[in-house]
Amino acid sequence: MRPDGKWEAMDDGDANRFRARERVACSRRALAMGAVSAFGGAVGIPLVKPIRAEEGSMTNAVTASAMAAMRGEEGPTITIEPLRYNATEADLHDLRQRLARTRWPDALPETDWDLGVDVNAIRELATYWQAEFDWRTQEAEIARFPHHLAEIDGQEIHFIQQRGVGPDPLPLIVTHGWPSSFLEMLPLISLLADPAAHGGDPADAFDVIVPSLPGFGFSGRPAGPGMDEARIAALWSRLMTEGLGYERFGAHGGDIGAKVSQHLAAAQPERVAGAHLIQDADWGPAEGAYAFLQATKPQTLAVGLTDSPAGQLAWIAEKFRAWSDSGGDLLSRFSADALLANATLYLLTETIGSSVRLYAGGEFAAWGDPGPVVTVPAGFALVGWSGGPPPEEADARAFSDVRRVTRMPRGGHFLAGEEPALLAEELRAFFRPLRASGG
Repeated sequence: MRPDGKWEAMDDGDANRFRARERVACSRRALAMGAVSAFGGAVGIPLVKPIRAEEGSMTNAVTASAMAAMRGEEGPTITIEPLRYNATEADLHDLRQRLARTRWPDALPETDWDLGVDVNAIRELATYWQAEFDWRTQEAEIARFPHHLAEIDGQEIHFIQQRGVGPDPLPLIVTHGWPSSFLEMLPLISLLADPAAHGGDPADAFDVIVPSLPGFGFSGRPAGPGMDEARIAALWSRLMTEGLGYERFGAHGGDIGAKVSQHLAAAQPERVAGAHLIQDADWGPAEGAYAFLQATKPQTLAVGLTDSPAGQLAWIAEKFRAWSDSGGDLLSRFSADALLANATLYLLTETIGSSVRLYAGGEFAAWGDPGPVVTVPAGFALVGWSGGPPPEEADARAFSDVRRVTRMPRGGHFLAGEEPALLAEELRAFFRPLRASGG
């Protein structure tokens, strides 16, 4: 639980909200007691992936790390608890008041988005945010999914685990980027977990795990500098194997999530069935300058963005317009509610500062480095390419077994939110031949 008290872990006495509670503790005996939905309401599936064993045995309810602990082996602690989140009315009132007091700059004539945000467009969006946007509706949508909080060596990691509906779902960890959040992945989850419900083949089902990056959304903010893609990949590895008991899984991501997935595949080739990455076109200085600022002066930027909802909205919305397949019309790809839900998540959790700070320790600290060598099967979804061959030299240096490269016909940087059905079909096609061990 965070010091601000906004997180509330379900306790054992809340019997009306869940059937059981599970805590995995690697340093002591731990049993999986049952299943819980994140924001109340029991679900009929175990939180922890069963180890291969006879149905009904104790082994079937214990993670691999917990089994080691039961044998008396000591190790670092992992705990997993179901979570619910409800913003306080005081926080929502404060947000509306801050928006009402915004001091707006001049809107320069005939510039539109040429020099950054269109002030008039952002002001109109902020007015809707202040007067009409309903965060409680967004909370209800969030609550449809099972949310959990893992603590891994002191780092809190929020994640969704949605069970697949099919004969043998493949676990898939899906990692978002910046300035996105786990909210972008919500339209994708059911398409991957239950393909038959959407006209697909149940054999293509996935167990879908969607974590929030450290310092994003409901995950804890790192205590200091140094968090990077390699460290995040190590957290993901422990979550998937020790925390959830998966022996083999796939990885997918875009932006920062692509780098994390690359590091995860490079570090765990015996466990990662394949890595599928979204690759953007080279934006150049016009769209890439933000990254240098976030990588070099994140704390300076954080002061203004944390305090000003309108300032944060401008910083984020500009990227959603420019990096998506919007044709210059921000609301052609994203509803106002979707954009503001993402912005509100950053505001309420006070994570915009920690999210931009990740750039100081991540890939931008080693600009041009292709990253670790990945030997497992890899696939790419190319977005934003206007023609001509993509710059594949870096890929060739880092990926030795590229199985699939797809130029997506639509969609951009936020592909899961823009074209979830297209991305779901792409992921099904890439992982289909890799489902069998050694595929």
